[in-house]
Amino acid sequence: MISIKQTSKSFKGLKAVNQLSLNVAAGEIFGLLGSNGAGKSTTLNMLLGFIAPDEGTTEINGINTSTDAAEARKHIGYIPENVNLYPYLTGIENLDYFCKLADISYSKEALAAFLNLCGLQEAAHNKRTELYSKGMRQKVGIAIAYAKKAKVYLLDEPASGLDPLASNELSVLLKKLANEGAAILMASHDIFRVRETCNRIGIIKHGVLIKEMNTADVSANELEKIYLEYMQD
Repeated sequence: MISIKQTSKSFKGLKAVNQLSLNVAAGEIFGLLGSNGAGKSTTLNMLLGFIAPDEGTTEINGINTSTDAAEARKHIGYIPENVNLYPYLTGIENLDYFCKLADISYSKEALAAFLNLCGLQEAAHNKRTELYSKGMRQKVGIAIAYAKKAKVYLLDEPASGLDPLASNELSVLLKKLANEGAAILMASHDIFRVRETCNRIGIIKHGVLIKEMNTADVSANELEKIYLEYMQD
């Protein structure tokens, strides 16, 4: 469902992504681990159709994201590191607005259920989001993606700003989505969260996928050791 084939992207002569190939199947959560500047966000932006690769192809459900980005995005739920909401709208109003942008309409009860499922306390549903913490805004962003009922989810540091409980709730939700048949690609440098959430893990450095492994084959401590060894080389 997510396909990246021999993809490269350069900015001002520097390769942000270098001959990257990666596939994420339905029902799978893939964690892309790397430091800042490793190429994670560039990879997601190519899948979202915001930028085109210099070489290779990126596809969502068989749709080329360079040539048919609008169609590909219909299948994507995207959770960025910093969720931008309308500050003078409440949490539930923001969710309703973004759902309607995607031609989806829910009752107020259904909207509230999405926010509850994504960990936003009911007392905050009808408060303006200018009063929200970063973590609370993140939960609304997660609810927006979830309410879309997408087949593919792309996440860029999704646990950023979340407390440990909310971060764990995010892992549970992602596993639920995968069990329902979604393909999920999560870019992060949070080793523990990736280890707890994903089925497979890839380490990216200087735009190159230098290591892939099954989560079941490594403990959190072993993964940390492997990651640090590759980052220090």
